[in-house]
Amino acid sequence: MANSVASPATDGASTRSSREADGQRKLLARSRGRFRDSPAALLLLVPVLILFGIAVVFPLIDTIRLSFFDIKGLGKPKFVGIGNFIKLFTDPAFRNTMWTTLVFTVSTTFFSVGLGWALAMLCAFAPRQTLPFRVMIFAAFGISEAVAGYMWIGILRPDSGGLLNAVIGLFSPGFAQPWLGDPRTAIWALVATATWGAVGLPLMLCFAAVQQIPKSLFEAAYLDGASHWQVMRNIMVPLSMSGVRVAVFINLLGMLRAFDIIYILTGGGPVRSTETVGYFMYRESMTQFKLGYGAAATVILLVAVLIVSVPAIIQRTAGAR
Repeated sequence: MANSVASPATDGASTRSSREADGQRKLLARSRGRFRDSPAALLLLVPVLILFGIAVVFPLIDTIRLSFFDIKGLGKPKFVGIGNFIKLFTDPAFRNTMWTTLVFTVSTTFFSVGLGWALAMLCAFAPRQTLPFRVMIFAAFGISEAVAGYMWIGILRPDSGGLLNAVIGLFSPGFAQPWLGDPRTAIWALVATATWGAVGLPLMLCFAAVQQIPKSLFEAAYLDGASHWQVMRNIMVPLSMSGVRVAVFINLLGMLRAFDIIYILTGGGPVRSTETVGYFMYRESMTQFKLGYGAAATVILLVAVLIVSVPAIIQRTAGAR
């Protein structure tokens, strides 16, 4: 009797062990297949790796190397170690540049992502009817910053011929404000201009995140008597945060590296009040011919980009696992 009871257990154990052995054999076979395909995959990657090394890795390493030298024009490089970095952080102009970069980057990201997120929530209630509206907003994201800059010069002209001054002049005759010529308003004019061009991407990312929400959640909410505002607040906003995080990450990186719009609209002025780290690097390297000093500013900008990007990349990678 004991043998008859133990026999099924023994058979079950042997069945499980055979299944585990089959699984291990299949895993080993897949691993061998991957190893066989590795040479071909590496061969296909070689051209990309070579181009990446020439276009990205070599300039990066050379920039870091130059940051340790004092190079003025065509003069002989002089090794100064971290002297350029010490000089940067004791330079009042660079400290002001870092503050301007922080204000510009955070403000533009806040307004562009916030506005894009709000528009995405509203468009989600009527996706077909708002399609032309979304396309027009996203089209601004695809316009070159240089082209957008020249367009905004016409809008922000300091005389009454500027579109913004002309519109305000309808209610206040004779009004004329040098929006880009006044240090108090120039930075905010840049923020408004950059926000106009950057709002399209957050709109599309947040709208896509809302479209991935199961329709059954909306149906259940409406059956329970929820209003549009309650659906937006309790369902759409929390479940669209994945799109918001990606939009914040992309816009932060874009604004940290902003150059074209600043070069076209203000050239860093007036009185260097709109000069960001990216433009400071250009000024010191290309107009003052202080290549080592400009390279040190580039390294600091690189560190700022890494501070923003590495945590986001780690979080996305951990979520993928």
